[in-house]
Amino acid sequence: MTADLGTDGPGFAVRTDCLTKRFGPVTAVSDLTLSVRTGARLGLLGPNGSGKSTLVRMLLGLVYPTSGTIELLGEPMPRSSRLVLPRVGALVEGPAAYRNLSGRRNLLLLDAAGPGGSRHDRGARVDATLTTVGLANVSRRRVRGYSLGMRQRLGLASALLRSPQLLLLDEPTNGLDPHGIHELHELLLKINARGTTVVLSSHLLTEVETLCSDVAVLDRGRLVVHCPIAELRQPTGHVVVHTDAVALARTLLGERVVESTGSWLRVASEDPAALNATLVAAGVPVREIAPQRRSLEETVLALTEPSEGEGPR
Repeated sequence: MTADLGTDGPGFAVRTDCLTKRFGPVTAVSDLTLSVRTGARLGLLGPNGSGKSTLVRMLLGLVYPTSGTIELLGEPMPRSSRLVLPRVGALVEGPAAYRNLSGRRNLLLLDAAGPGGSRHDRGARVDATLTTVGLANVSRRRVRGYSLGMRQRLGLASALLRSPQLLLLDEPTNGLDPHGIHELHELLLKINARGTTVVLSSHLLTEVETLCSDVAVLDRGRLVVHCPIAELRQPTGHVVVHTDAVALARTLLGERVVESTGSWLRVASEDPAALNATLVAAGVPVREIAPQRRSLEETVLALTEPSEGEGPR
C-alpha cells in the first residue's frame, strides 16, 4: 500500500528515485522511491536496521548513495548542496555543539558561518530562536552543563535558526521529558502551519500518530508503505459499544459479540448506525458507539519484521 502523495499538488520538498545505499555486503536502503509533498508532516517509521537514519543522512549529503537520485526543494542533491542546505534545518544523531561555549555563543557562531543573514540583527535572531525552544534562561550557560534534553533543544534551535523550508529530524524528542515533548510537538505544528515541511524519523509510534499527516514505513531498507496516516487506520469490521445493559445486548446480538469487558462490547459489524438502531429498538441504552480502527502500532508491526540487533539504520 504505497501511494505517491501529492503528485498533483503544490510540489515536492523531497523526492528520491530508486535510491540505494550499500555498506559493503549490507544494503541499508534498497531501491527507495519516495515523494514528500510540500507542507507535509511525514513520519518515518521502522525497526532498527530499517534504513531510516541512513535515508536522512543521504538526503543531507552526509552519506552518498550507491545509486539512485535525490531532490530537495526541487534541486538535485548532493550536487546543489550549497544552494539547498541553507534552506534546510536538520537534527541528526543528536546535537553537536562546543561544550565549553554557551548555548547562545554556539548559535552566534553557527549563524555567522552560514550564508546570508544580516550581522546587525544576528543577536536578536539568536535570542528569539533560543526563546522559541525554551532555552532563554540558560542561554549563557556553558553547554557542558546542559542536560540531554537541553542539548536536544539547542540542536533544534540550530535547525530553526534560518527559518528553514524543510526540517529533517532524527529522533528529536530524545532526552525530553513529557512536558518538553508536548512543547516540541506544538512548536513543530506551528512551524509546519507557516509552510515548513517536516520529515520526522522516530521510534515512537504515538509521536508520529499525534504529530504527522503522512507516514512512510521502512523495513530492511525497503519502503513498504507511504500514505496518509488516516488511510492506515481503516475500520476493522468491528464496532465498540458502551452500554449499561450488557447482558441484554449479548442476548440480542448472540455470536456477533466478539468480546465483552465490563460495560463495553466489541461487535462484528460494518455499520455502526444500523447496529445502534437495532440496539435502541430492542431497549438497549447506548452510551457510546463507534467503529473500531486498527492502531498505527498494529499496522506497523504487521508490515515489518523484528530487527536483528543493531546495524546501519
